[in-house]
Amino acid sequence: MIRHSVRALALAFSFTACFLANPAAAQNAAPALRANVTVVGDIVRIGDLVEHAGAVADVAIFRAPDLGTRGAVPTERVVEAIRPHQLIGIDTRGISEVVVTRASRVIPAQEISAAIAKALESQYGLGEARNIAVEFDRDARTLNVEPNISGELQIVSLTYNRRTSRFDAMIDLPSSTALHWQTTHYAGSAIETVDAVTVDHPIEHGEILKTSDLTTVRRPKSEGSVITDPQAAAGLAARHQLRPGQALRDADLTKPMLVQRNDIVTIFYEAARRSSDATRTSPGRRRTGRHDQRHEHTIETRGASATSASRLAWSGR
Repeated sequence: MIRHSVRALALAFSFTACFLANPAAAQNAAPALRANVTVVGDIVRIGDLVEHAGAVADVAIFRAPDLGTRGAVPTERVVEAIRPHQLIGIDTRGISEVVVTRASRVIPAQEISAAIAKALESQYGLGEARNIAVEFDRDARTLNVEPNISGELQIVSLTYNRRTSRFDAMIDLPSSTALHWQTTHYAGSAIETVDAVTVDHPIEHGEILKTSDLTTVRRPKSEGSVITDPQAAAGLAARHQLRPGQALRDADLTKPMLVQRNDIVTIFYEAARRSSDATRTSPGRRRTGRHDQRHEHTIETRGASATSASRLAWSGR
């Protein structure tokens, strides 16, 4: 154990000796240009552009790009701006330009519309915010504020017309100075929506819907009662041709016809007698018919060898 301790001390001494032999190695590293730089403030300093800038690292030489944007500075211009500050021997590393990016907190259009929807819910009772579809008159530009700014957007003014579905709103982020220099007024329309079941491909009349045929879309609640659960439509048949994107209603669907025109069926004939009932069967083919909500069909058939039509009630159950 003593031998291991002596060996560890020897290694530590050797590392210390190497460091003392070159005490200013890290401090005397040659300054070198960076290819890509991200800055937080509104100015660019020498230390942002050059590694190992030493005493002049905090000297400002350029104005930073706008929040959330970037700009490229030619290498020659960077070296020329630094020269008066006596930082020589800069290794440019073959870089032709330095790209400077200004950091920011990004506020996308989705965050703006969500804030407006939340305000419409609380101030005008327009359903739940997640069910309110907000559309701006013009594309809402992404906002950029200082990267250290936190907190939620505030709606400082809001008006809404239920008849026209039009809104007018003004947003703010009190802790941000940069936002005060940007357009924060928005106008557009807002409507309450619901999930509506539709088909994802054309469906022909009489075709039975499967779960894989169905999907959901958001539709205005004002369009009236629509089917909202795919399971409520699966297994039913189309009363007419259905188009993708068309919100399905109860009137669009019906219970499926279990016997189609020209299908082969077995016909049971019952003849009442005094002592007992007699029953016989015969093959037949459906010609015409109608059905009610109980899956019971009154159909006209023609037997394989019969010369006259028969009327009977056939149950699909």
